[in-house]
Order: sequence, then structure tokens, then C-alpha cells
Amino acid sequence: MTASLFDLYKIGVGPSSSHTMGPMRAACQFARDLDSAGLIERIARVQVNLYGSLALTGLGHGTDRAVLLGLAGNEPASIDPAAIESTVAGIRASREMQLAGKSQIEFDEARDVIFHRNLMFPPGAQTRHPNSLRFTAFDDAGVAAVERTFVSVGGGFITEDGVAEKTAAESEACLPYPFHSAAELLQTARAHSLPIDRVMLANECARLRAAHHGAAAALLENRVRSGIEAIWQIMQACTERGMATEGILPGGLNVRRRAHRLAERLRARDASGHQGDPLAPLDWVTVYAMAVNEENAAGGRVVTAPTNGAAGVIPAVALYYRRFAPSADDEGIERFFLTSAAIGALYKENASISGAEVGCQGEVGVACSMAAAGLTSALGGNDGQIEHAAEIAMEHNLGMTCDPIGGLVQIPCIERNAMGAAKAVQAARLALNETEAHKVSLDQVIRTMYLTGLDMQSRYKETSLAGLALNVIEC
Repeated sequence: MTASLFDLYKIGVGPSSSHTMGPMRAACQFARDLDSAGLIERIARVQVNLYGSLALTGLGHGTDRAVLLGLAGNEPASIDPAAIESTVAGIRASREMQLAGKSQIEFDEARDVIFHRNLMFPPGAQTRHPNSLRFTAFDDAGVAAVERTFVSVGGGFITEDGVAEKTAAESEACLPYPFHSAAELLQTARAHSLPIDRVMLANECARLRAAHHGAAAALLENRVRSGIEAIWQIMQACTERGMATEGILPGGLNVRRRAHRLAERLRARDASGHQGDPLAPLDWVTVYAMAVNEENAAGGRVVTAPTNGAAGVIPAVALYYRRFAPSADDEGIERFFLTSAAIGALYKENASISGAEVGCQGEVGVACSMAAAGLTSALGGNDGQIEHAAEIAMEHNLGMTCDPIGGLVQIPCIERNAMGAAKAVQAARLALNETEAHKVSLDQVIRTMYLTGLDMQSRYKETSLAGLALNVIEC
């Protein structure tokens, strides 16, 4: 299924799209469905069972807090980050919550949120994914009234175990230009004499047309553009907050925020009129990426791009384009987001964007590939160069593990976003300067990434059981 731009770029809160946003959405859906089914008044207690990566790194990623917030009726896109602490503290202190914001139930977290660190998958589950969680609602007599199992598949996306998703044909019935591979995307664009960004724009407009029958084409395009602008504004605001904020990140590692200090040094250097280093703009790319991921680590408002753990790469590269490219304009930013989303959709369909499933190559690696393609498009590259840039970027992220120290999205995640953004810039520049065909296709590298992720031992995939998480003493 060709994913929408607005699925890949979702507004939410940190620190993790798969471990925070996904579980919060699943918990909220479970609670609201109880209400819709007329069952909520019968429910006296809800128990949440966490498995695999959610159990092993859930405390560091705030999964426990996320399910509390979701059961209370909160969505990642709408919750006020400033209200999170007080809401969670209130539930914990009272040992009660308003289920779906409506019905009071008792909630003893020690009893009702269970981390199964020795089980990778829920017993009897049809879907074997390391980000699984099971909700059970009990009535006054202690009898299980409803039990459902959800999977957080990365990027804030959730599915339900045992529930068939729409087929590609059903999901894409309205799309004028569906595509399932990079080769098909290039062929479709060539056949209709459209660049990749226009293919993606037409598909986004068609999705809106299906929801708003009879809307004029110009109105639909304006709505898509307004949606992109809203995402872009939130990304910029997140970057600014990250560069303005000092202090220690939460979680216990005592990691100091660095983006503010680095930005101040760069501003002082720029104000002095210091010249002579042609790579100086990359210092700003580093700061932008780190600023976003420090905000994410602090639980602030971010945009999945395509995940929270990789949320800094794309805004950093977009800001690099807007500030340092001589030809930069709003149309270039639009091309950037539409093109990057087309590439992200290929990874979502043909591989994975979950660190728990394929390692960090599926998060920072995919973000790097998306950003490289977006920058190439924004700078006027053709479709072949866009595909090449995306391929280069992923090829040099293959095999990247996900081994966060303490289960926190801090080390190595924050610096890793900076490195991913720099790689994306270099991949775009390399592709733009190439005129000959390249040997490895994007489809081949996507397939390679997925198979590499499947071969990777689970302890290197967001479990904090190996790599840096094992060999660096937490302090």
C-alpha cells in the first residue's frame, strides 16, 4: 500500500514513535472502542501486557506513561506536552483514571502494567512482532470482558493482531498513480511526464477527494500544501526550541543538552564574519538535527520523520536547503517533502521503519535516504538522480544496530541523527554530480536492508541487551 505523506509525517510527542506514540494510540483506541461498543460502564479494571522490545526498553522510552495517557483518552497528536507529567502523576497518586476520559476505574500500575521481559511475543498471537502489547478489560466480577492485542510497527503506526488490513487494491482504489517499487515509481513518472513530487501530490489530492467528494482540484492541492506547511512549521518550531533550551535530559543518564551551546558558538562565529571554511554549513546541519532529537528525548512536540528516533534528520536537511541553497524557495520545500515521502512509502511497504524489527538502519537509515531524495528534488535534480541519492544514503547505513543506552533515545541516537543528516547532504551532492547510470538500484538496497535486519540478532534491535547499551556503564 502506498503510504500517505501525512502518515509518514505525523505530529506527536517524544521520545519514541514505536514505543511512545504507537502504544498511546493503541491504548486510546482500545479505550474509545470500549466506549463506542457501550461496554465502558461495565469495565472495572484494565490490564496492559508488554512484550519484546516494548518490555525491554519500555521504561526508557516512556511506554508505561504512554499507555496510561492513552487509556485516559489522549492522542499523541493532540496531547499538550506540558500536561503529560501532571496527568501521569495524578493517575499514579490516585490509583484511578478516567477510562477514555469518561468512566472512573481503579488503576494500580504495579499490577496493571506488566513488562514481560522474557517473552518476545504474546502467547497465541498471530503476528510475531517485537513491539506487541495486549489489553484486557475486566468487569466488576474480575472476568475478562474484552481482550485485544496490538502491534506498534514503527513510525507511530499500529495494527491489530488477527484483524486483516485492507488489501492494496482496496486502499489504492482512488489513487491515480499507485506504486510499489522504485522502478514502478520511476516508470509511472516517466509514462505520465511527471516528476516524483507531482506523482505524490496527485495521490495525496486523490486521497482528499475520496474523503471530500466534489472538492475542486485547486482546493485539494491547497489543502495538501497547507498540510505540508503545518508540518514544516512544527519542525522549525521544534528546532528553535531545541536550540533555545539548556539543561539535563530526563531519564537518569544525566545527558546534557548540547544544541544550545553549539548554536551560540556558531552564531558568534557567523557574527564575527569568519570566512574560509566551505563546510561550515554542515555545522548548522549538526545543530539542527541534535536540537530536534534533544526535544524528542525530553518528550516534546515532534514530527515523525519517519520515526521519532530519527526525527532530526529531515528537518535538519530541509533547513540546510532553506538557509544555504542560493535557489531555495517554498516550492523547493514542497518538492522536498513530497519526494521524501514517496521514498519513505517504499521503505514502509517493502521493508520496515521499526528499529525493533530491523535496527536503526530502518530509522536513521530510512530518514537519511528520504532526506537525500528530498534535497536532490529541492535542488532541481531529475527523478533518476533522486532515486540514486536515496540509494546512496541507505547503502551506507546498512547494518546499523539499535542499541540505546538505558533504553533512552539519547545515546547514540542524538548524534546519530546529526551524522545521518550529514550523510544525506553528501548523498544528494554525489547524485547531483553523477551523469551515468549506477550499478545498485534503490529497490535492491531496500531489499538488502530488510534482509539484513531480519538476520540481525534481536539483542541489537532496540532491546538494550548488546552494543553500546551493554558495553557502556550507565551513569
